[in-house]
Amino acid sequence: MNKERYKEITSKIVPQEDKVKNGIVAFLVGGFIGLLGEIIVFVLENNFNVAHKDATSIMIVTLIFIASLCTALGFFDDLVSKAKAGLIVPITGFAHAMTSAMLDYKKEGLVTGIGANAFKLTGSVILYGVVSAYIFGMVRYLFFGG
Repeated sequence: MNKERYKEITSKIVPQEDKVKNGIVAFLVGGFIGLLGEIIVFVLENNFNVAHKDATSIMIVTLIFIASLCTALGFFDDLVSKAKAGLIVPITGFAHAMTSAMLDYKKEGLVTGIGANAFKLTGSVILYGVVSAYIFGMVRYLFFGG
């Protein structure tokens, strides 16, 4: 079977996604995550007298904890199937990727299972994040004077 015939057959079977709807849902859910983060920062600053820098760090840790807990309880994937990229793109997706990789290998032990596989899915994100930060930092330094 040639590639064109294969594509023709699979295009009839595979359901087509509504990309506009998915984009709107992802935008709204991602915006809600951002709003939730801002509410957490606002509450910490105004009700608990936490400095802005510390409040943002606590907010990030809180969102990571919530996403990891939802992953561990087994319903984060169900949320993602409805919210699409709105939950995967923010820090919650990073937390989900790490937690799910660790849960998959927990039977192999703390070191060879959880420890060795914690960054299995997120290692490339960290690598390319560091490399791109270095490149953009150098561009900024060279062209804009630091």
